[in-house]
Amino acid sequence: MRIILVCSAGMSTSILVRKMRNAAEERGMEADVNAMPESELHAHAGNVDVVLIGPQVRYLEDQIKEKVKGYDVAVAVIDQMAYGMARGEKVLDQALELKSE
Repeated sequence: MRIILVCSAGMSTSILVRKMRNAAEERGMEADVNAMPESELHAHAGNVDVVLIGPQVRYLEDQIKEKVKGYDVAVAVIDQMAYGMARGEKVLDQALELKSE
């Protein structure tokens, strides 16, 4: 599974990426989790399964959905509580649920 977290290039997102990678590894699943600003997303739109948006940039949701339109990509805003507490396992669960819908 390929997951991109869209952020404003903050420190908390890089911590969350690391925790999500660890959670995936503990589950024995392969997950390619990366963070990037919205401006770089267009280059990856065809090579991602899920795009999760940091709560602080939730206003970008419509723009991001437009960028990945035509691709099989699930898009949602990261649960604010899970983001704030850097609960990588919860955000990974959110990504898995989105992809299974």
